[in-house]
Amino acid sequence: MADDFNTRPAPLAFVTGATGLLGNNLVRELIAAGWRVRALARSLDKARHQFENLDVETVHGDMADVQGFAKALSGVDTVFHTAAYFRDSYKGGRHWDALYAANVTGTEHLLHAAYREGVRRFVHTSSVAVLHGARGVLIDETMLRDERNADDYYRSKILADRAVLAFLDSHPDFWASLVLPGWMHGPGDVGPTAAGQTVIDVALQRLPGVPPGSFSVVDARDVARAMLHANEKGRRGELYLAAGRHMTMSELLPLIARETGARAPVRSIPLWLMHVLAAGYEVYARLTGRPVLISWAMARTVARENERSRYDSSKSERELGLRFRPVEETLGDEVAWFRAKGII
Repeated sequence: MADDFNTRPAPLAFVTGATGLLGNNLVRELIAAGWRVRALARSLDKARHQFENLDVETVHGDMADVQGFAKALSGVDTVFHTAAYFRDSYKGGRHWDALYAANVTGTEHLLHAAYREGVRRFVHTSSVAVLHGARGVLIDETMLRDERNADDYYRSKILADRAVLAFLDSHPDFWASLVLPGWMHGPGDVGPTAAGQTVIDVALQRLPGVPPGSFSVVDARDVARAMLHANEKGRRGELYLAAGRHMTMSELLPLIARETGARAPVRSIPLWLMHVLAAGYEVYARLTGRPVLISWAMARTVARENERSRYDSSKSERELGLRFRPVEETLGDEVAWFRAKGII
């Protein structure tokens, strides 16, 4: 019996969005914890570059065609779903069809495909976007956002969460929990995400001023750890915040500048000017189809969510043992990674 136990294979994780900021850090956390990892990537070249020194099985596929990679779900112990359509939805124009297809329909198809292949555990990446509270109020997992008070991206995440919870209702032998990240920073941001682009723009002194708004800043590695702990310790159907620290841009940008050695912008960009710039950029986006720096969706989100980014992570700390590293450490590691890659 002892020999059988010692030769039992390590658990197998299937990670969607594996080359993204959260996904690649989750892959590393899983391997460090003794898991085998099967990583879904739209680009095998990108995955090979991202995981060149790691023992990772890569699977080519896209959330728009779950059936195309469904067989790779066979033998998997837990699906960790981090893939989402997000970045392009804030680059001007309308993106509802793509948002719904990837974030809602894709999640539904993934749940059904995983179940058919024998998977019974699923950790879903939600977002603080599904929560809402009054300005200045500490927000917890019970304070769900009305989808009528949501932009297209926020609404897609609300509907994706509902799809997961509905699947649990109709499949009593299936287990899932949901992790809600804030604005993720950290090393490994190949994209880069909007967070990483902010760091690059400060380093290269591209920002004309300090935008308005507040955010909840969190290390992607801490979110990855939250997902791993949710699988180990979380309760079925529960939401767990992994939101990090409330910050305004006027607080965040000087910290980035200090890490990069650049001068931080000091002139404030008023909200009315941000709306004017966004309106002009939006016309440009619709005429050219090219991404823009400030979209109308981004300006509206900044205005609506300002001072609504204080989140109560006590449930995750209590039930998952989640802890957050200092923002300064996160930014230092993020900047070091960009420098090592020759990006800044």
